[in-house]
Amino acid sequence: MIHRHELSDAEWKFVRPLLPESLRGRKRLDDRRVLNGIVWKFRTGTARRDVPERYGSWATLYTRFRRWAADGTFDRMLRAAQAKADTAGGIDGLVSVDSTGRPCPPACSRGSKKGSAPRLLAGPEVV
Repeated sequence: MIHRHELSDAEWKFVRPLLPESLRGRKRLDDRRVLNGIVWKFRTGTARRDVPERYGSWATLYTRFRRWAADGTFDRMLRAAQAKADTAGGIDGLVSVDSTGRPCPPACSRGSKKGSAPRLLAGPEVV
């Protein structure tokens, strides 16, 4: 049974190949379960410690989130989703910060140093 804030089967099929493989010998908690917990936490805005137990330990969710953020997993997911939407004619240079799509100015796509994060629109000005 898929709960309200969980990934659908189609979303999971899209995301699964983008997740890193476990390089450790010990079997880890199911990636889909953990990702659903991470998604649930951000969609509801609840505290990390209040995530339902069906997603596993809050500490596991936090550790996996930090690991995936550090190794670029979420960046790969975003780029893949953007490429898929672009191929389908969905988006073209839009940035969503507050659930609105705005054209991305040239400064948005460039960081201050090579490899730095891009700058995003926040309100009427670029930060």
